[in-house]
Amino acid sequence: MTQTGTGWPRGRTYWVLGSLLLLGLGVLFGLVWQNVWLGIVIAAAVSVGWLIAYESSRGRNVGVNDEDNGIHL
Repeated sequence: MTQTGTGWPRGRTYWVLGSLLLLGLGVLFGLVWQNVWLGIVIAAAVSVGWLIAYESSRGRNVGVNDEDNGIHL
């Protein structure tokens, strides 16, 4: 894992900002449907998907199918 001088992994900032945006949208969705907890749960689930997709795109192995090791995210 490549790190900057602060010990904070490079690229993590964009994931955190995206997750906070998704959390805000989830709360807004929950307020519209009058169930904030539902919005937070949906936002948390989407945030996990966001993390997987974001890290996959940074890994330079997108779409790689290695028959010995399986599919790489």
